[in-house]
Amino acid sequence: MGLPINAAPEKWQTPCTRCPLRGLAHFRPFTPSELEFVSTFKIGELAVERGATILVEGAHCAHIYTVLTGLGFRYKLLDDGRRQIMNYIFPGDLIGLQGILMGEMEHSVEALGPVTLCVFERSKLARLFENHVSLAYDLTWIAAREERVLDEHLLSIGRRSALERTAYLLSYIHQRATTVGAITDARRVIPITQLHLADTLGLSLVHTNKTLRKLAERNLIRWRDGGYEVLDAPGLLSLSNWEGLKETARPFI
Repeated sequence: MGLPINAAPEKWQTPCTRCPLRGLAHFRPFTPSELEFVSTFKIGELAVERGATILVEGAHCAHIYTVLTGLGFRYKLLDDGRRQIMNYIFPGDLIGLQGILMGEMEHSVEALGPVTLCVFERSKLARLFENHVSLAYDLTWIAAREERVLDEHLLSIGRRSALERTAYLLSYIHQRATTVGAITDARRVIPITQLHLADTLGLSLVHTNKTLRKLAERNLIRWRDGGYEVLDAPGLLSLSNWEGLKETARPFI
């Protein structure tokens, strides 16, 4: 089951003026007028636990959300229960927009660990497009960026070898987590299981395990309880046949 998305969120604890994401170089700054609007656009926060389904495929969305803290993933299920993870979500990512614009969600979203979401009122989305062209452009940029990421994921599944695609995925997740402060010297383990990786890579769990062992034997990663740690980020990136993230300061809502 998903969150009670039609229920009122709890009163928010993080004013937009003190949002921790604004202090990261990864995100572009808001102008004063943008910040004022976003502060009224946000109506609350939701906190979910690990394993909670945040959004459900087929659901109609009453709100859109920005991830404030925590990690999650987008996925689709076949009728027989097989799962394909499409992408991972990080702080600053927007979710739920598809459900508002297309009428219903065409994928589900699950929390990898505790996640805090900023909740935005659907009815004010039109005002954003009418009065804040720069923020409207930001939404378009976010959608275009998601398309680019999915293109790279599809290339990986279709053409990279099992070793390359595993190195690519681990490197991609590590780079994204690092840019948003989810990886620090004190917190180096990314909370993703081998089953998550298998469901993303399109490999069997056995094949995924064998591939991860090869990466560990090269001292590129270390598998630990509850996730993995990257030991040699440049080496992992080199093996992946991928150029890495090239973004400058990106927008968020």
